[in-house]
Amino acid sequence: MSTREVKAGNVKIGGKNPLAFIAGPCVIENEESVLRTAEKLKKYSESQSIPLIFKSSYDKANRTSVNSFRGPGIEEGLEILSKVRAVTGLPVLSDVHSVSEAKQAAEVLDVLQIPAFLSRQTDIILAAARTGKPVNIKKGQFLAPGDVKNIIDKALSTGNKDIIITERGVSFGYNNLVVDLRSIPIIQSYGFPVVYDATHSVQLPGGRGNSSGGQREFIAPLSRAAVSAGCDAVFMEVHEDPDKAPCDGPNMLKLDEFFVLAEQLVELGRLVRGWQ
Repeated sequence: MSTREVKAGNVKIGGKNPLAFIAGPCVIENEESVLRTAEKLKKYSESQSIPLIFKSSYDKANRTSVNSFRGPGIEEGLEILSKVRAVTGLPVLSDVHSVSEAKQAAEVLDVLQIPAFLSRQTDIILAAARTGKPVNIKKGQFLAPGDVKNIIDKALSTGNKDIIITERGVSFGYNNLVVDLRSIPIIQSYGFPVVYDATHSVQLPGGRGNSSGGQREFIAPLSRAAVSAGCDAVFMEVHEDPDKAPCDGPNMLKLDEFFVLAEQLVELGRLVRGWQ
């Protein structure tokens, strides 16, 4: 199903464009590690001609525990993301958690992302959309696919049409999420590109008591299923050593494994687009 094309830097998502990727570590741990990961992603993106947006959060405001690592904060975080873009040329994306952050974040980010838990917060959606930058809104775990139409209408009311919606599963209760792939064509029917969040979909929210668990062994089969269903892009949080990551380690993919899986998904994406 053809959707509107949204351009972020030199990456085009939706329309008749090939499968794109949003990838990077869950949270900015330090400048050195982020730049190292971004440079590896850039090298892979160029070698395989894979459209890629770099993602990392300057603040993870929705951590399970008050003691959890949240990142460097907006000032230092945006400075690091600015360096990522300058060094690699990759477009950059990060989460925006409040109305007051939107304007400042838009000075650096190519895409502003609204976290799933904030996807019904009208003011933050309007503030992000009014910056004129593309906005990626992650569908809340508590929403049905059809509920996304109201979210899109909020963003459209600002005149900004560069809207992306990310599917990341629905809460099934008891620390579990379930992905209904019908949501991809349903949301696409509103005319905007849909990203499949392959790593947060296998998250077990609060599954470790004071932190979230995850089942990364299901990232590959679910992402292949989402590409088969026609998603416009795939979102994956990746890390050099996920088991040592301070945030979302159990549901992040090892960087080397991402390179292998992404190549498979691109091939599958070409096949699926050939059928449409």
